[in-house]
Amino acid sequence: MTYETIKYEVAENILTTTLNRPEKLNAFNATMQRELIDAFDRADKDDDVRAIIVTGEGRAFCAGADLSSGADTFDRDARRGPVRRLPDGRVDYSDANVRDGGGQVTLRIFKCLKPVIAAVNGPAVGIGVTMQLAMDIRIASEAARFGFVFSQRGIVPEAASSWFLPRIVGIAQALEWCYTGRVFPAQEALAGRLVSKVVPADELLRTAQGLAREIAEKTAPVSIALIRQMMWRMLGVDDPMEAHKIDSRGIYTRGRSDDVKEGVMAFLEKRPAVFKNKVSADMPDYFPWWEEREYK
Repeated sequence: MTYETIKYEVAENILTTTLNRPEKLNAFNATMQRELIDAFDRADKDDDVRAIIVTGEGRAFCAGADLSSGADTFDRDARRGPVRRLPDGRVDYSDANVRDGGGQVTLRIFKCLKPVIAAVNGPAVGIGVTMQLAMDIRIASEAARFGFVFSQRGIVPEAASSWFLPRIVGIAQALEWCYTGRVFPAQEALAGRLVSKVVPADELLRTAQGLAREIAEKTAPVSIALIRQMMWRMLGVDDPMEAHKIDSRGIYTRGRSDDVKEGVMAFLEKRPAVFKNKVSADMPDYFPWWEEREYK
């Protein structure tokens, strides 16, 4: 796919995906939705990509949904044509045209097999902040601003943020930001645990790249893919026994792998490890465990 609204650049095993509509403050539209999903599909298939950074071109990260359609911006019937109706006239909510586009992006990021770092260079409002919630680490420039502005637009939080946000910052903080809909500075985002650090603007990408490089150079890619999914998906289980089941599968299968032998011997021999197992070919047979029809 040729991209119109994002840049896709791989260097030193790091993919930098840049939201690229600077004249619109990188406002999110249907094209950007499709292109982001394609970019994460592409990254998962590419063993040369060991970590992903997402940032924005120009002075904004993403100013939210493109509002150029005016009052019809969020009216799906007006923009996509009427959705299906049931015989009694009620909306058929199973119609794909009802689905939230931002949610389709965050669900794709959630499934990603590579670590994802948001480098928030400027304003991040609406989908501009909720798309970040499925990313693993958020680093903000001092120029960054954040806003869950939905209540001030008469809509509700989207992009599955009602699942992600309370898990990241806690329910009270999530509700305060969503109730007020106000835009707040990077230091408040740091205090509320939305971001892990705030750095000067000219250090933002260098900081994100340093973290991505540490992951890319020192870790086993299959281990990282498993860790990412284990951590995220265990947030939703109701008993630690479920984590124990998956931990046990992971320790058993990875314990017999060439990567583990290499990791142990590299440590004992005091040399850098060279991990050869690939995400594209060497994921264990129990993966993806959450797709099992009957969990045993």
